[in-house]
Amino acid sequence: MKKGIFKVLSNTKLCEKVYRMELLGDCSDITASGQFVNIALDGLYLRRPISVCDVNGEVLTIIYKVVGKGTEFMSGLNAGAVLDVLTGLGNGYNLDKCGEHNLLIGGGVGVPPLYLLAKKLKAMNKRVSVVLGFNTAKECFYLDEFKAVADEVIVTTVDGSLGVKGFVTDGMMKVMGYDCFYTCGPEPMLKAVYNATEVSGQFSFEERMGCGFGACMGCSCKTKYGNKRICKDGPVLEKEEIIW
Repeated sequence: MKKGIFKVLSNTKLCEKVYRMELLGDCSDITASGQFVNIALDGLYLRRPISVCDVNGEVLTIIYKVVGKGTEFMSGLNAGAVLDVLTGLGNGYNLDKCGEHNLLIGGGVGVPPLYLLAKKLKAMNKRVSVVLGFNTAKECFYLDEFKAVADEVIVTTVDGSLGVKGFVTDGMMKVMGYDCFYTCGPEPMLKAVYNATEVSGQFSFEERMGCGFGACMGCSCKTKYGNKRICKDGPVLEKEEIIW
């Protein structure tokens, strides 16, 4: 974990309530896709944990959804603003256990961390299929970015306004021959993915956090190997250890 001051380079609205922010600062402590940063905001007691979407040198890209006071404050920041950011938090996806054909499954704001993961897997010359799930076409984002790096991208929308009508599990049925998967999204989606897969995989969990680095124990969960803290021991857990 490292504390640093980051400068906002851009803060762009991607779709309804979803923004992409580019920050300039020391990203050296971000070592794995699936990690997150914790951002201090003026007037708010707790930092806001946001997953890492991409890292390019000293430029950190995050994508966030406006759901409360913290993210609403962030959406109003302009280029040149500075933020106090903790980086290198959490254990990300373990690429040592990847397959030759990897399926990435993201839902809503669980989509962003899969982008850096897709880039890393392609750099390893692995086949990458991606299933992205949204409620409606108006809520979709980063489709072109994923298409530029992945071998296959399938979009699902609950209302059928874009791509496959239904949930990510409906999109998964169209992907053949994958031998490993990675997923991130709301817990009901994660549980559905768990039940729909037969191969090994890794799950990134969303959880309310107090400190973000394992001190407060506020985000503990039970696993087959004992209690784990989502912020410190996760947010990525392996399929074989999860207890629903």
